[in-house]
Amino acid sequence: MESHVKDHYNSDNLTQKIKTALIKAGKDLSNLELKDLSPIDQIHTGGALSSIELFKKLTISPDARVLDAGCGIGGSSRLLAKQFDCRVIGVDLADKFIEAAIFLTQCTRLENLVSFQQGSVIDLPFENNTFDAILCQHILMNIEDKSTAVKEFFRVLKPDGKLMLHEIEKGDNDSLLLPVPWADKSSISFLESRDVMSHIFKEQGFEIEFFSDQTSSACTGWEKFNAVSQKRPPQPNALGLGIIFGSNAKFFGENMHTNFKNNSICLVEAILKKL
Repeated sequence: MESHVKDHYNSDNLTQKIKTALIKAGKDLSNLELKDLSPIDQIHTGGALSSIELFKKLTISPDARVLDAGCGIGGSSRLLAKQFDCRVIGVDLADKFIEAAIFLTQCTRLENLVSFQQGSVIDLPFENNTFDAILCQHILMNIEDKSTAVKEFFRVLKPDGKLMLHEIEKGDNDSLLLPVPWADKSSISFLESRDVMSHIFKEQGFEIEFFSDQTSSACTGWEKFNAVSQKRPPQPNALGLGIIFGSNAKFFGENMHTNFKNNSICLVEAILKKL
């Protein structure tokens, strides 16, 4: 099943497509700022602002080691390192994502703080008690064996380490409108309810320190996204979600807004502590 998830994200020639779009936009590839990448490297609901708000709930020291689990092309990894001056390692199943993440990190001059490697969150390539914190942001909906993933998070965290959670979960309505960013077909979407996820985290040894339901703001956010998109339709080969997801990307805004509005999905953020 992981291979099907990997195929969903592995856009051919992704790094070259990003390079071309950046050059077309008049960007200097040797001197990029994080904001230059915002149309593509924060593809989770809420974008960079939601990540920053989550990061603020946790004190991360400059000597901390942080794992970005399911890092995509590294947007949140770079944001974490920039904000806290800490060392971040990003792991993702999709090799094309990792290739792009390394390139963009070099372009933003953050390679001394941020590194990446391909890997699976259900079999993390790290020793026990390695990380002070883990970012788990919009990845669990692609993972069928969530118990093993959470067990791996617990294993590689140091004692009293923190798990930053920003995840989409299953709502009360079983009707999910596709495609969405994490799935173009139901066979790779593994949403679970809040009760099920709470049980998994507790069973694997985590304690909730902070929890917030962000569904209402997520619904509003996608509504605003759609309004902007209608005024400024994306141009062919422009920097945006279409570079990764192709023609499916044009459906994401309306489908995500509908899914949140209909309570098919909900968005939660939380800080969990390793006991």
